Amino acid sequence: MKPPVVDPREVDFTAIRAQGAGGQNVNKVSSAAHLRFDIGASSLPEAVKARLLALADSRIGGDGVVVIKAQDHRSLPRNQADALARLQDMVDRAAHVPKARRATKPTHGSTMRRLESKTRHSATKATRGRSGRASD
Repeated sequence: MKPPVVDPREVDFTAIRAQGAGGQNVNKVSSAAHLRFDIGASSLPEAVKARLLALADSRIGGDGVVVIKAQDHRSLPRNQADALARLQDMVDRAAHVPKARRATKPTHGSTMRRLESKTRHSATKATRGRSGRASD
């Protein structure tokens, strides 16, 4: 099953000035992209929305809005594409349904190996006791 695709019309972009090195360009041009995506108001399936909101991700606010800041590139369109790709990656991870774990019993062989190991270890420790001295 293919993960749902984020509709770019549901994403709100804001151009902001990037931080860090970049010479005069960084002070004059707003080339960083600030992405805002409201999970609750999106057209994603309900199960994906619930798993997105349950993610322990600092980019998801308490109001269910994803905020991503992209400033790796020098142009605004490339930063917008980068932010959208990061959002899509987050949705892809949330769309993956984890396989349910089923409780199993240890095999007979693994149980016997564990008990034999415990017996050997116990015998090793038993030889470390005080030898021939009267108790204090």
